[in-house]
Amino acid sequence: MALRGLSADRLAQTENILKSDILTIREARIMSEPANCIFCKIVRGSIPAIKVHEDDDTLTFMDIQPASPGHALVIPKIHAANLMEIADADLSAATRAVQRVARAVRKALAPDGIRIVQTNGKAAGQTVFHYHVHIIPMQEGQKVGTHGRAPADPEELKALAARIRDALDD
Repeated sequence: MALRGLSADRLAQTENILKSDILTIREARIMSEPANCIFCKIVRGSIPAIKVHEDDDTLTFMDIQPASPGHALVIPKIHAANLMEIADADLSAATRAVQRVARAVRKALAPDGIRIVQTNGKAAGQTVFHYHVHIIPMQEGQKVGTHGRAPADPEELKALAARIRDALDD
């Protein structure tokens, strides 16, 4: 679309129309998510989660069956089943959130290392088919795993989430 020669007012109107169209497209993508996706339900607020971080494009919350204390999940708010289906902008936003939260986990919990895990497909161990990344604090000698065996104490998860949230750089 050629914008040369437009007055400042017309250019502003065009910009507002484009922003409105982008919001409409984004809202349509949100509305088209699978109704049975547990992570989409968390994004909509119909299922509770212990949130660590949220921005316009991503949500980070505590894993309720953690592989270790501080295990968090980062998801895009827009549904995509896996790495092959996620839009570039949503992948970039999720990756930035993963880095930011991983830095906060390191600062708040001082683990010996941090596993960053993302699986694609049932054979790879994906159990929720909404793109997500695990941030798993690890201690030396700890057994490597992506999922825990039992639900964590919600109060412990809330305390860990608060520690990580407090360590987020603004």
